[in-house]
Amino acid sequence: MASALRSAILRHIRVPATQVVSANGSRLTAVRLMSSHDDHITKDEVINRVLDVVKCFPKVDPSKVTPEVHFEKDLGLDSLDTVEIVMALEEEFKLEIPDKEAVRIESCEQAIEYVYNHPMSS
Repeated sequence: MASALRSAILRHIRVPATQVVSANGSRLTAVRLMSSHDDHITKDEVINRVLDVVKCFPKVDPSKVTPEVHFEKDLGLDSLDTVEIVMALEEEFKLEIPDKEAVRIESCEQAIEYVYNHPMSS
């Protein structure tokens, strides 16, 4: 598991190093870390994929699904259904959403914002 985590991290980190010669002739190496996760998905793609996941949920009428829809109030889903949708979103976007964050996702709008702002969504 540690090697898988290491590989995942290294795929998304770039470490460019430059050498600078100081006034006294010694070489200094400057390192700056930056993300290389340039393939982050667009907000439109996140919206479309989140809506597709919700529309495919068996208890949902696809015609009622919009980016602003609330799972319980508008679609009549219960908390267990919401958990299943969050799990489907994790699978769709290859994310692991911590339980403390998952319980806060109660609408398509919140799901879209969470996924779009997550640095590892793909």
